[in-house]
Amino acid sequence: MTATQSPRNHQPLGSLSVSPLSLGGNVFGWTADEAESCAVLDAYVAGGGNFIDTADAYSAWVPGNKGGESETVLGNWLASRGNRSDVVIATKVGAHPDLKGLSAATIKSAVDGSLTRLRTDYIDLYYTHYDDESVEVGEFLTALDDLVRAGKVREIAASNISAKRLEESLAFSAREGLARYVALQPHYNLVSRDTYEGELADVAARHGLAAVPYFALASGFLTGKYRPGTTVDSARSGGALKYVDTDRGRRVLQALDTVAAAHEAEPATIALAWLAAQPTVAAPIASARTVEQLPALLAVADLTLTDAELALLNEASA
Repeated sequence: MTATQSPRNHQPLGSLSVSPLSLGGNVFGWTADEAESCAVLDAYVAGGGNFIDTADAYSAWVPGNKGGESETVLGNWLASRGNRSDVVIATKVGAHPDLKGLSAATIKSAVDGSLTRLRTDYIDLYYTHYDDESVEVGEFLTALDDLVRAGKVREIAASNISAKRLEESLAFSAREGLARYVALQPHYNLVSRDTYEGELADVAARHGLAAVPYFALASGFLTGKYRPGTTVDSARSGGALKYVDTDRGRRVLQALDTVAAAHEAEPATIALAWLAAQPTVAAPIASARTVEQLPALLAVADLTLTDAELALLNEASA
């Protein structure tokens, strides 16, 4: 089956068809070495997944890394498995330490670096990683359109952009007949709703953009393993611990536990199912450092929350 065919419960994303869970590649070459990463990728695809998210900047924050490590691991996996046409590969431009911003020249250089590391001649979904307000939308959208016309990129998308600039970008593409954003990658989860809901979500809905939320599990907090009085050995624990002693954090964990018990499921599955049920959301992004962490994530494809359960989670996270 190719990435443009639509098996059960896959979502349309422009001309692409994506599975209900996008596998985050931020851990590849960081907390998961290449062998562990390839094992996770194999298990993800075997479990029905086809949508893998990375960026040219992953994982430049790690001492000794320079950015591009995740793409390199993913490229080696694609080459060794010979399955490029079976998966949707998303990567990003604009945050690599040596190629920051969205000038036309930066985009042109960055895409060729990503293609080399990914060991492919096309990228399915290419995000502007962060908006660069020093560059007119016409400059970077024209550069992205050039990539689509050249066959280097199939669809384009945005991440970390304001509602105003997103609206402006979509209007420019429509006016000039250029490639347009088909997806948006916002920061969005049960303990961070105002980072997407409201004006930004309204723009996405109005223009038919698919949302692909990052931090879907709040750096692991929504897995339920971070609780008052517990210690978790994780490189991302700092991001999760900030929610542990908040009123909202406690309410959300209690609601997750209640709904998870009713479904005999993991809290992570419930948190992802809540996201998947939200307007515009096509596929939450979650990462797995080990194969053992994957089943709870993939289970979102087969779990539907009731209206009462959604209401409970909405109230807890308000």
